[in-house]
Amino acid sequence: MNWSETKKLKIAELTSEESRRFLTDEAVVLVPLGSLEDQGTHAPMGDYLGAECVALDIARGAREFGIATFVSPSIPFGGSDYFGSTHGGIAMSQSTLVALLDDIFKCLTRHGIKKIMLINGHGGNVTAITEVTHRWRQTTGVFVPSMYLWQISYELLKDILGPEGAAKSSGHGGDPLTSIGLHYYPEILRMDLREKPSTSGMVRGVNVGGINAISYKGAKIQAPVEALEAAPHGIWGGDPVFSSAETGQKLSARLVEIGAGLIRDHVSKGFEAA
Repeated sequence: MNWSETKKLKIAELTSEESRRFLTDEAVVLVPLGSLEDQGTHAPMGDYLGAECVALDIARGAREFGIATFVSPSIPFGGSDYFGSTHGGIAMSQSTLVALLDDIFKCLTRHGIKKIMLINGHGGNVTAITEVTHRWRQTTGVFVPSMYLWQISYELLKDILGPEGAAKSSGHGGDPLTSIGLHYYPEILRMDLREKPSTSGMVRGVNVGGINAISYKGAKIQAPVEALEAAPHGIWGGDPVFSSAETGQKLSARLVEIGAGLIRDHVSKGFEAA
């Protein structure tokens, strides 16, 4: 029984015998992670849903290159940051996320699975990811890349929509996540509940400069601003009225091209030394 004989992409759906046969040292494992926070009044709070959908499509794309690629269960709770004000949101401390990633890597590598890639959908995860992946490289030689999907998407949207079009839709609560949602799971979005993006506000007598910043003399200053103070409706910058399933489809296709290509050219080879 060879991995190519199964249509299963999710490790959670493999039987234990399939796991032993398919998850060899040649296999690539993608780990999606995101958050449960305010994504706008119209969008589901779990941005990990989008990360998992993209990860599954990346796995499909990598399999077309003949690479055994599987997807682990998603990490739904992000590292805590300025979204603690989200009603119903759940986040982990950075130390907890570090420990969780460490344990995931230990479990996989114990069985010789060292070709790992993170598919990240939350900015609050970046600090923990950086700490853990650097330590694992330094102490074990395991080299784990991370695709921060939405950061990559902001640049891709400029090409897909043009700079002016991207500027209209790009931002928290707008694109890329709203278009990604409209592409993958439109039935759980509530576009009838969408609001206009926040463009101003005050906190402690200073102008808000963003979801985690104040503005002073034209400079954006990082500050402990709560998301609810900056964007009461969870939307800052981009207007979701300009989001679309078509944009989401084009964007996901580009993300899959990048992810599957990276797996083919580097991850599957263990990032061989030049």
